[in-house]
Amino acid sequence: MQIYLDHAATAPLRPEARDAWIDAAGAVGNASSIHGAGQHARRLLEEARERLAAVIDADPIEIVFTSGGTEAVNLALKGLWWARGEDADAVVLPDGEHHATLDAVEWLEGQGAPVRRVAVDALARIRSDDFAAALPGSALATALVANNEVGSVNDAAALSASAAEAAVPLHLDAVAAFGHVPVSFRRWRGDARGRAGLAAMSVSAHKIGGPVGVGALVVARGAELAALMHGGGQQRRLRAGTQDVPGAVAFAVAAELAESEREAEAHRLGTLRERLVRGIRNTIPDAELLGDPVDRVPGNAHVLFPGASGETLLFLLDMAGIAVSTGSACQAGVPEPSHVVLAMGRTDAEARQVLRFTLGRTTVDADVEALLDALPGVVERARAASGSSSAKGS
Repeated sequence: MQIYLDHAATAPLRPEARDAWIDAAGAVGNASSIHGAGQHARRLLEEARERLAAVIDADPIEIVFTSGGTEAVNLALKGLWWARGEDADAVVLPDGEHHATLDAVEWLEGQGAPVRRVAVDALARIRSDDFAAALPGSALATALVANNEVGSVNDAAALSASAAEAAVPLHLDAVAAFGHVPVSFRRWRGDARGRAGLAAMSVSAHKIGGPVGVGALVVARGAELAALMHGGGQQRRLRAGTQDVPGAVAFAVAAELAESEREAEAHRLGTLRERLVRGIRNTIPDAELLGDPVDRVPGNAHVLFPGASGETLLFLLDMAGIAVSTGSACQAGVPEPSHVVLAMGRTDAEARQVLRFTLGRTTVDADVEALLDALPGVVERARAASGSSSAKGS
């Protein structure tokens, strides 16, 4: 049986979410139909919206269900840009964002949108002062709550406050953070009104044990977004299409469970992560933990192994029955250096020598021990394959 240490990519489906999906899928009816079967589906849908809103700390009407985090991000960024005011002229984009954000903004840039880029520091944290300085006159800004690769957690409250002060709508990508660190849409929005401040926040079900293909964009009451799709306007005219009732129900169940377990799991996974990091340092002394050593997603350990290709390490561990991630983009089958590691000021070689270990609900002590047993030999083989010593590449 494979040891699964890639929970940040997708978490195992929770049995409770699976059962909730099956039960809801047995109900016949379109939630937009006015007959009895349709209204039953509508009740299931709206109850799920209320339950998810309670976990996110938002109003139910602010929850727009989507097909996942990528759609939620695209709806936020493109919707805010297309609804911008006449005097707003740029998108504020921190380095190291998820590719859903980077690619969406690149597309907007190709359509004529100026982009103001904000550097991250050596721990992949967004520099709050630089972020605030880029805001005045911008059409919108976006930022990660937690970096999906190295796990560093940003100060979402400070970023939101800066956006509110500059009267710029902000999108927060909370996909990697939701269910793992405290998330509160209401608190982060504060007393902002209209378009200013936190306008939208994206989350996804499969990162917390819900089904793949379900997500949500939290859209503040006063925010102005243009729709990406038209043809019914079922959700505040921001998203058209028949709504996925079973997916919404399963998402709500997974969110409630993740939140109820969050503090205990943060402690358990943080302890396991520290054991993993100590074990790596004891057997591979030149390995380096990247990202914030304290303010990070509890189950994330993103490690640089000098002289060893991340792709080779991943392959060798997979052959040993251990699933991990390089954390780097792979487009058209061509491995690329991690753009996050590059944004942290590391070299191209270093950005190709990283692995991301992400622990989750099903991770146990024996999984960490098995990885620690396998890793020294795997690193030695990977270094031999590259003809490298333990010295850092450049």
